[in-house]
Amino acid sequence: MSAVDAGIERFLEYLAVERQASPHTLSNYRRDLMTWQQYCQSQGLTDFSQLQFSHVQQYLASEHRRGLAPKSLQRRLSALRSAFKYAMKQGVLQSDPSTDLRAPKAPRKLPQVLDVDEAVRLVELSTDGELGLRDRAMLELLYSSGLRVSELCALRWSDLDLNDCLVTVLGKGSKTRVVPVGSHAVKALEAWHSASAGVRTAPVFPGRGGSALSTRAVQLRLRHLAQQQGIWKRVYPHLLRHSFASHMLESSGDLRSVQELLGHADIATTQIYTHLDFQRLATVYDAAHPRAKRKKSG
Repeated sequence: MSAVDAGIERFLEYLAVERQASPHTLSNYRRDLMTWQQYCQSQGLTDFSQLQFSHVQQYLASEHRRGLAPKSLQRRLSALRSAFKYAMKQGVLQSDPSTDLRAPKAPRKLPQVLDVDEAVRLVELSTDGELGLRDRAMLELLYSSGLRVSELCALRWSDLDLNDCLVTVLGKGSKTRVVPVGSHAVKALEAWHSASAGVRTAPVFPGRGGSALSTRAVQLRLRHLAQQQGIWKRVYPHLLRHSFASHMLESSGDLRSVQELLGHADIATTQIYTHLDFQRLATVYDAAHPRAKRKKSG
């Protein structure tokens, strides 16, 4: 095994043990770095001291000629940079040979959204039947607050403050945010809470056996409910998040507040929520969201 091969194996072990990367992340890194290993072998590159900018450039060019899409090339380069950064920390690489190298830009694909009429038709499903109240509350909350499906599935009743119309969610990177909940969603959640007699520590949306619904279960259920409501687009949980963002932005024009409500990583950190002006966010939300009109206190 060459020094380059050994270095990559140490990097993957570091990701697994110290960074506790998920199996999916590790698989992606291993696949991307394996092609780099094969390129190094073909070029007789066995030691980190041999690596130069031109090698990385030629490697990416060869992958591009092989038909790799720009997004995949970006992922390849990102994996290499992470491995190089680790090698520099270990003292086996003096400088990053990928510095100033840019992968081709991938064309930005705009997300599909539901229009307001479609979104309202979807969430206003009948509450009859065994799961009617649960499904109505689930859809209203997804569209009301722009939650990720993982955030929805993780919710406990203690995360909801229905008196003040707020929900606290734990998002990506263990970042907490507090999001307004519209009046229609509050009403649906109150009805579901009464029917289910949910305790504070219980999942808001339980499946069989009382454990929280899985993200896959929500995806399948949403697809079924959309067809039941006569919506024949491919409907999935993140489509409601896209629709929430699109409708809020169209109505308010306030990109910053929409980003805060979504909890996007580039503007939202755990600390920022200790300083956020919730009244300002609530005002923007009430004025812009089609199903807002929150309850007034007092």
